[in-house]
Amino acid sequence: MSTLIVTLPPSMPAQTTPCSVVWAEDDRTVKRHLDAPLSLLPATPDAEIVVLVPVGQLSWHLLDLPKGTLDRNFFQEGNAQRLRSVLDGLLEDRILDEPAQVHFAIEPGAQTGSPVWVAACDRTWLTAWLGALEQLGRPVARIVPEMAPPTANAAVAPVLLVTGTPDHAQLVYCSDLGVSVLPLTSASVALLTQTHLGDSPLPVVAEPAVAELAEQHFKGRVSLQTGPQRALAAAQSAWDLAQFDLLRTRGTRTRKQLATWGTSLLRAPHWRPARWAVLALVAINLIGLQAWAWKEESTLAAKRAAIRNILTTTFPDVRVVVDAPLQMTRSLADLQRQSGTAASGDLETMLGLFQTLAPEIPAPTAIEFIAGELRLKVIAPSEDAVSAATAKLQANGYSAVLEGDRLVLKPERRP
Repeated sequence: MSTLIVTLPPSMPAQTTPCSVVWAEDDRTVKRHLDAPLSLLPATPDAEIVVLVPVGQLSWHLLDLPKGTLDRNFFQEGNAQRLRSVLDGLLEDRILDEPAQVHFAIEPGAQTGSPVWVAACDRTWLTAWLGALEQLGRPVARIVPEMAPPTANAAVAPVLLVTGTPDHAQLVYCSDLGVSVLPLTSASVALLTQTHLGDSPLPVVAEPAVAELAEQHFKGRVSLQTGPQRALAAAQSAWDLAQFDLLRTRGTRTRKQLATWGTSLLRAPHWRPARWAVLALVAINLIGLQAWAWKEESTLAAKRAAIRNILTTTFPDVRVVVDAPLQMTRSLADLQRQSGTAASGDLETMLGLFQTLAPEIPAPTAIEFIAGELRLKVIAPSEDAVSAATAKLQANGYSAVLEGDRLVLKPERRP
């Protein structure tokens, strides 16, 4: 999955504000780097957009948070507001602006009982840039710092970085004490050496434009690192400044990642064999289902045709077949009546069968015969007697149901 890394300028957003943009493939390789106005940022619908906050826009504060502050879900169920209030109280004397005007973010994997790094930046500036990118159809998935101090449990060596231009070179020192930004001068180098470096020189990393200046000040070999390489490394960190009121960007990230994965499955060349396999599997299943449905429909049609043939052969007077089993039952009942034989749905047949198969049930006190149903009013029959009679009647093609004090008997219709 590709990543579009946008480094935010220190000024407020405008259509013509230039932005440094890095387009990376698979989070490893810089594919393209350009400086473009905000209104002309490249459109990459399948890329994750990561915003990079420069070192000069962030301040870092190491805090010991009260116990119980960092619950497992401290950004959920109202705990975020409580945590934000705690940070406001602890940082009120450390920041120049009002806490309400500052956006805070806690280090990833923060735990109670250990010092926690808190990043702070201008809330108005950050939200303005996020809103501008959102309006341009480029929702931000993550917000990462350009450089961040190592966490308490991370054994990371300090970093000495020289950035900028020959006219405005900056010296960035990142260690477990925080991130310091100083102008690159002999005085700043001397101060940094006395207070932090001592007699143990650190490897110096510099951008190509200021590599010569870095060699002059530090009297040693300088490693080169371009701005796009540093941006790519920052985007791979575990930091995400989208916290508290900016937590919604995480939801945007999840939705965008799902959309990106879907687009990758549909378009990426390396997924072509998988796509063909899925299409083949779907086609085989559809063909199989169609064949099975056709076979079942043919079998059912053959059975219906056989039943219609039996009906029309046995009863030639039947011209139109609508419901073959019902028509056959009625025709058979008519023949029985014409021959003087009682049909299964006649009163005499059902009374005789009831007397024969249900002798344990007391004699009915009232008899009703309506629409082929025989209703017998019986007085307090036992459950065992009713169950036994019901089983015997069902075996002979009749259903018997006790409704209050009446036993309802009728022929069962068989398909």
